[in-house]
Formats: sequence, C-alpha cells, structure tokens
Amino acid sequence: MSLITLSDLTYISREDLSSQILTSPTITLPSRTAIIDVRDSDHIGGHIKGSKWVPSSQLDYRIPELVRTLKDKEVVVFHCALSQQRGPSAALRYLREKKRLDPEGLVESKGDVGGKEGGQGKEDGDDGKEDGKEKKVQKVVVLDGGFTKWQEKFGEDERLTEAYQKDIWEFGY
Repeated sequence: MSLITLSDLTYISREDLSSQILTSPTITLPSRTAIIDVRDSDHIGGHIKGSKWVPSSQLDYRIPELVRTLKDKEVVVFHCALSQQRGPSAALRYLREKKRLDPEGLVESKGDVGGKEGGQGKEDGDDGKEDGKEKKVQKVVVLDGGFTKWQEKFGEDERLTEAYQKDIWEFGY
C-alpha cells in the first residue's frame, strides 16, 4: 500500500500555468514542463497548447510509459475536465508508479512527501546528488478547476489553447 494520498497533491492555478507558457521565449510550453490531459471523449472542444492527451481509460497501461518519457521534466501537470477525479487520480497513479520504479527518486507533490517513510521527497542527509551530479526534483501537480476553468479564461486565446470550439463550452460543462 502506498503512503501517497490525495492530501499529498498540490494544485496549480490557471493563471500560474498560463504565465509559465506566456513567459517562455517562444510562447510555448516550456521544455521542462509537461501537461497531461486525461479527459476521455470530453477532450473535444479544445486543449491546452502543448499538452499530451492520455485518456483516463488508457492510464492502466500508459502510466509506466509516462514515468519513463517524462523523467527529465521538472514539472508534470495533470488535468481532466474539472480536476476533481480523473486528474488527481492520474497524478496519484503517476506518483505511485514513479516511486515503484525508482524508490530513491526525487519527486515532490506537496512540499516533501514522506521522506524515510516511503514518500518521495529528499531524506535527511540526502543532498539530491547522485554520482556527483545534481538530481532534479520533479514536481507533480494538478490544474485547479481543470480544462473547464481554463477555457473560461483562456479558451479563445490561441497562444494558450488549441482547437477551441466556443459553441461546445458556451453553456458550461
């Protein structure tokens, strides 16, 4: 049983995420950040620019692949439509699989998660270095309010949202 729970998750606001994208020199998703959209058929109508679509129905077999392919990212953001169930659940599954595959890995969700108790933060005396190289701490977060809240403010902003269809969202989720 994992010691990582929902209370260990941190949320990022739509404003903070958008500012990270807009302050990038190329106005694209920073190379150190990954956004994972876990909506299923409700993915239609738009998505955050640069995000990767991994339907929640495919998470069982795609989480190990995500852990491997995102290992060099500093920030991994998960979201669904509202970020109440699928997004947080995907973030938890990702954190737990990352811990299973790399028990000594440095991952952060809410502050330091757990330390010696099997969590994923730095242990006492751990300087975050491996063989003289600095190990990067990966921060895993959930987009507060999900795509529904994102599109309310940034849906029509083509710098931040791709394939947006206002008519799908104009009456809410």
